[in-house]
Amino acid sequence: MTGATLAVGIVAGCATIMIGFTAIGAAAVTGQRLAGAADAAALAAADTASGAVSGDPCRRAAEIAAASGASLAACGVDGLIATVTVSSAFGGLTVTASSRAGPPP
Repeated sequence: MTGATLAVGIVAGCATIMIGFTAIGAAAVTGQRLAGAADAAALAAADTASGAVSGDPCRRAAEIAAASGASLAACGVDGLIATVTVSSAFGGLTVTASSRAGPPP
């Protein structure tokens, strides 16, 4: 009986650790997905600010962020440089990512 109790304890400990690793992995995936959405939104805003695409830069950034499953939290355009912050929910928390795009310095 002692061996069975030990085996159950080891399996329960391993399961707990795996659940933790799964949560960490999901957080990393969400962070990378959000960073990609911020990059795409900033590039779209910069393209719109440069005149390559017609429309409002921040509205274009909001459309791209929404297509990526995020929402636009902040948008600023200074000349041809666009700075964008997008947000998304993960596990009851709000996660944000920022990106900047424009011509090279």
